[in-house]
Amino acid sequence: MDAQGRGRADDVDPADQWVLNPRTGEYELRLPPSAPQSAVPGPRRSAPRDTTEGAGGRRAAAPAREVPPQRRRRGTAPEEPAPGRRGRRPVKKKSRGRKVLMWTGGTMAFTVLATGVGGYLYLKHLEGNVTTTDVGNAGSSSFKKDEAFNILIIGTDKRTGEGNEGYGDKGSEGHADTTILLHVSKDRSNATALSIPRDMIVDIPDCPTTQEDGTEKVVPGSTGVRFNTSLGQDGRDAGCTMRTVKEATGIQPHHFMMADFNAVKTLTTAVGGVKVCVEHAVDDPKSHLKLPAGESRIEGEQALAFLRTRHSFGNEGDLDRIKVQQQFLGSLMRQMSSGDTLTSPTKLIKLAEAATKALTVDSAIGKVGTLKDIALELKKVPPKNITFLTVPVVDNPAEKVRATVVPNQSKAPQVFDMIANDVSFTEVKKKEKKEAAAVAARLKGTKSDPDEVRVRILNGGAPSGSAQLELNYLQTEAGVTKSENAGNAPEELKKTTLEYAPDQADQARRLADILGLSGSAMKPGESVTNSQGLPTMTLTLGKDFKGAGVKLDAASIETPEVEKSTADKVQCAS
Repeated sequence: MDAQGRGRADDVDPADQWVLNPRTGEYELRLPPSAPQSAVPGPRRSAPRDTTEGAGGRRAAAPAREVPPQRRRRGTAPEEPAPGRRGRRPVKKKSRGRKVLMWTGGTMAFTVLATGVGGYLYLKHLEGNVTTTDVGNAGSSSFKKDEAFNILIIGTDKRTGEGNEGYGDKGSEGHADTTILLHVSKDRSNATALSIPRDMIVDIPDCPTTQEDGTEKVVPGSTGVRFNTSLGQDGRDAGCTMRTVKEATGIQPHHFMMADFNAVKTLTTAVGGVKVCVEHAVDDPKSHLKLPAGESRIEGEQALAFLRTRHSFGNEGDLDRIKVQQQFLGSLMRQMSSGDTLTSPTKLIKLAEAATKALTVDSAIGKVGTLKDIALELKKVPPKNITFLTVPVVDNPAEKVRATVVPNQSKAPQVFDMIANDVSFTEVKKKEKKEAAAVAARLKGTKSDPDEVRVRILNGGAPSGSAQLELNYLQTEAGVTKSENAGNAPEELKKTTLEYAPDQADQARRLADILGLSGSAMKPGESVTNSQGLPTMTLTLGKDFKGAGVKLDAASIETPEVEKSTADKVQCAS
């Protein structure tokens, strides 16, 4: 038979090949036995026909089967039913897809698709869709599953694709128009999405960039400029934006994901639209956004208009637009958590294709397998513990006409410190074994006054300089004036400990209250002699130390008064 009669593998709609196997409850890639095993799916073709002649000499088409039966090898016995279920239809397992939480544009689709050889080949095809940028040492060289991580999500105002003439600056190189620093905690119990205003004044450091010919060019830095110019301006790449975030916040972004206007349209269409809510009807002639009051489902051009409009909500400024974008992302997360997107092979294929074609990422996470690993870690975070907030800012005091903002120095530093030290902005109830009554009892009883607490501080695994920073905090802010820095501990500890003699229990309880120590961190033992020859307790800062003045029990920390929301709450834009 010639090639036309055989058909080609890339004439097969991939969505037709992902079918549910009732025996396993899993989706599997099934190609016709005669078809070449291509890695790249293509358009739909007609189903194979049975050539058996029916009545009247006509050839009758065989009825289609959604799941072809497995062929049995010669000489092997028929497959026996599972014990205890002989003669009955196998029980259909609940699809794992229903348990999967996807809340970033498409990466979780890789997880469900990555099964079997066919899945592997298709993932290699998806990998070819992803665009990567070498950011050098601006980020991490690899993704680590067992650590907290920060991903810088960048939406550019670069016009690509048709129909985007009304958005962004004409001829823009692609500035950092929408930027979110996503922090995922080490224990995956919480995450924080920190929006960075595009008009926030920052200092942009010198930035080494890799050119197309492989050579390196250093783009000179700028002082006192808008944050959005950290990308695109003067040839700056996403690595420059990562360096700027580190300079402005002290938080190190490990990786980045970047998308443009067209990505919003393709991704929202791939998931079947996103539910949004507005308190009042919207009719914005500039963005062409028209919505009735209440809930609507938007996708494509309408979704882009919703995210881009500045004249429909609040004071018509960028900060109000950021709030709307956060509400949109929260809705997307809820939808992907509860909808049927990840149980539909057709939607999965569309989503995976759209996501990979839309994304530009750093080289370290450019493999689809790595993106899948990131998605698996993200799905562990409960939506109720995903916090959206914006860098606290005030109007730029150097301007008479309000056009830019600067970080609020009374609030922003604490927000940055909490993220850098992996502290949640929501109360996280951790699943821990209950301490024995004797251990818990160490925290119960009278407490000495802070000025009666005598303690020496050792660094036993915390970052360099932590003992001195904690000493400064205890003496100047906590009132523990009888404290001293005793240098480095003889060995590193995973957990911070406080060792004390029985007659120092009152002091130990006071210090535990100040530091947020658990009963298990308190170690009854012996006192030592300090530099004045007086008995003192020993506080050893372990690898769990989160910073001077930051309590080890994150749930007890008072967060700064900033406007925030969580991904599980439905909100209406106003």
